[in-house]
Amino acid sequence: MERAIACIREHYGEPLALARIAESALLSRFYFTRLFKEETGLTPGRFLAAVRIHEAKRLIEQTSMSIAEVSRAVGYNSLGSFTNYFTASVGVSPGRFRRLARDGGDGLPAPVPGPWPGLGAVGGTISLPEGLGNARVFLGAFATPVVQHPCVASAVLDVPSGRPCCYSLRNVPEGSWYLLAVAVADGLGPDPTAHRTPLVGGRGVLPVTVTADGATSAAVRLRPSRPTDPPVLLAVPELVPPLTFVPPPGCPSTAATPLDGTDDRRRAAGHLRLVSAAPAP
Repeated sequence: MERAIACIREHYGEPLALARIAESALLSRFYFTRLFKEETGLTPGRFLAAVRIHEAKRLIEQTSMSIAEVSRAVGYNSLGSFTNYFTASVGVSPGRFRRLARDGGDGLPAPVPGPWPGLGAVGGTISLPEGLGNARVFLGAFATPVVQHPCVASAVLDVPSGRPCCYSLRNVPEGSWYLLAVAVADGLGPDPTAHRTPLVGGRGVLPVTVTADGATSAAVRLRPSRPTDPPVLLAVPELVPPLTFVPPPGCPSTAATPLDGTDDRRRAAGHLRLVSAAPAP
């Protein structure tokens, strides 16, 4: 799979057929497609489309290329098709994304409006890998295993070094959603800002099921990204880790497992009834 993804990342600007990607992995197209989706949660074609939009974001942010030039560079023959797909994936138009990159601002598109059949919550703990400082985390619920627009519910959280922290994602529509996180963590030592580490995490393969007036329990463990992780497409806010950490109200400073006690359940879910995440990890 890593050879196939390396092929996608190297040739994303070219017409790239499934047969060529499968050949890079030395597998038949049918067998390769099945394994690729098991590993990444996406078909090869959908992964390629995500890489193209992610590279377009980079070019728009870091170069002076026109939007039309960016469109051609990432493999689109039609500027209109590129603009529509970029906007649908990132949540803002290419021009708006360039202005946000230039002028600053959180840039996060608003959650998708209802009406929804019912609303619930997802709660638990979120934790960092060892050897890192404090982190700022964007956590959201998505319809696909890609951090892309639309996001049906989201929150920005601060997580301390060395111990898990509680989170509660409220007003999540009833249904099955992928719980995905993007973060930046400081390093350790006298200058923690000198060695910042991007992180990802969440339920990227198995979704969580949210019921109306229910609270689903799900732990989120952050980690460095892997080659098989789909790119982040949503225009997320800038994630600057806090120098000091203040625990959120009702979150024990030594929390170790998600919602594992009666008091923790009440704090995270309020009057909502607690249900288990499904399917099970």
